Amino acid sequence: MLKKWIYYTSITLIVAFISSGFKAAKNQNPSWFSTAENEPSSVQFPSKDLSDYPFSNLIYTGKSFTGFKEAIAFKESQGQYKLINSFGYMGKYQFGASALRSVGIKDNAAFLRNPQLQEKAFSALIAKNKWELKDEIAAYEGKIVAGIRMTESGMLAAAHLLGAGSVKKFLKYDGKRKIVDGYGTSLKSYLRKYADYDTSHIIAEDNPVVFR
Repeated sequence: MLKKWIYYTSITLIVAFISSGFKAAKNQNPSWFSTAENEPSSVQFPSKDLSDYPFSNLIYTGKSFTGFKEAIAFKESQGQYKLINSFGYMGKYQFGASALRSVGIKDNAAFLRNPQLQEKAFSALIAKNKWELKDEIAAYEGKIVAGIRMTESGMLAAAHLLGAGSVKKFLKYDGKRKIVDGYGTSLKSYLRKYADYDTSHIIAEDNPVVFR
């Protein structure tokens, strides 16, 4: 009888010891995570506040005009204001000298040193391309050409890459002409990649001039 008692007691103690190893730990949230309804979280994304991205150069801009600019800038130069490529295109948005002259900028060195001037130049050239493509935008926006839905922002981005004349040629030949830049980047890729951004507030201008 004593042996049976010792046997069952031992089994009970072993089971209790093993079970204690599976008990949930005390429910505590680490300091970097909070589920309290009224407590503001220190990590809330996406955000338009740059201070919320201390370890990133990414900016949440959606389909706004700022988003349009930054998306093109990243593709062109990864956002580097002082970059000059092997073809001589300059700055954050990779402008050619002739494009800069068309909006009144004649000093290339000063242009490269001045981020604000580069931002103004981008908006001015978009306004100029919008003027040059106003008929095409009116006629083709929303239509499918070469499998691509035409949008105002897509056409303006393509004009930034290869000029308004290249966009007109693309549309004239129903997208059947292959049009690429010196690095092989196609006009089609810009039409597609930069579609549906909001460029509506940019007013078309025949001869915009940038002032410092």
